Amino acid sequence: MDPMAAPVDSIPLNPVSPALAKARLITVLPVPVLLALGCAAAVWRWTPWFWIGVVLMLLTTVYLAWLIPAQVRLLGWAETTDELLITKGRVWYTFTVVPYGRVQFVDLTSGPVQRRFGLRTLTLHTASSTSDSEIPGLDMATAEALRDRLAVKARERMSGL
Repeated sequence: MDPMAAPVDSIPLNPVSPALAKARLITVLPVPVLLALGCAAAVWRWTPWFWIGVVLMLLTTVYLAWLIPAQVRLLGWAETTDELLITKGRVWYTFTVVPYGRVQFVDLTSGPVQRRFGLRTLTLHTASSTSDSEIPGLDMATAEALRDRLAVKARERMSGL
């Protein structure tokens, strides 16, 4: 281990856009809400036992409304001189280190909801297909600038191999 390397905790991470939480909520929450409405209609039509489904779907909606913003707050990334660092999660914590020399190409993607909020997902494709990494929820300007910097750094590191 390099004694001059900074501890991971001391590296300041860049957060993703808080708008990612809104985009994820818009795509996820309609499902349990519609299921709750369907169960409520079944209560009226068939049996009161469907109240169990209504309560479970409403609890699911509340849980997801809490969970998704918490997950987004825990997403972060940082550039160092030799690698890109990506972190996410608290219970299932993931810390990914992607050396620039392993990056083959960088993609920017955006679905319709992400585009509405001006967000992009940056995906790093590496020499190993199982180690591809992504940073969701970057605003357009940050994502495009990061993609360009990563492409340059990858070309520089690859030329030495």
